[in-house]
Amino acid sequence: MKSAREIIIRPLVTEKSTALMEEEKYTFLVRRDANKIQIRRAIEKIFEVDVQAVNTINYRGKKRRLGRYPEGVKPAWKKAVVTLRPGSKPIEIFEGR
Repeated sequence: MKSAREIIIRPLVTEKSTALMEEEKYTFLVRRDANKIQIRRAIEKIFEVDVQAVNTINYRGKKRRLGRYPEGVKPAWKKAVVTLRPGSKPIEIFEGR
């Protein structure tokens, strides 16, 4: 069994994910083999919050030109959007918050 820190790789900080934080939704890059239950337990353990829902999205690796080589493939990855229960404390991703 993987530890919580191995399942959650890092938070994803984009304009869209920053806007979702106002709705108590947080976005993370997670291991591709992690399921929703493992992600929920890992978030609850690391950040000590109550999770209401977990939505996951699998992204395929895209073909890209890599230097002088005609074609390469960027790795596939998985994103999880975690919704917290109403009244739960927010996840403090940023140092200054």
